[in-house]
Amino acid sequence: MARTRYLVCYDICHPKRLRQVAKTCESFGQRLQYSVFECPLDDLRFEKLRAALDEIIKHDDDQILFVSLGPEGSKQIFRIETLGLPYSERSRVTII
Repeated sequence: MARTRYLVCYDICHPKRLRQVAKTCESFGQRLQYSVFECPLDDLRFEKLRAALDEIIKHDDDQILFVSLGPEGSKQIFRIETLGLPYSERSRVTII
């Protein structure tokens, strides 16, 4: 089964949930920054990660982003999925 690379990024409001989310992500991928992981996942492991994180977070306060980088070596456009607070697309205009 082919793997897709995901960036898993999170904003968790409570320290206990934050530690639980980090520990869960560590078991599925490699930490890139404090709240950012790169996780190569097939469909089954992706669903296992989502289910594990779904049980930890408080959906009204926390957010987890799953940014699909596509299959390794692919130039596919990325896809963003969330748990908890919805992702809101921001404009790409920079005002200085």
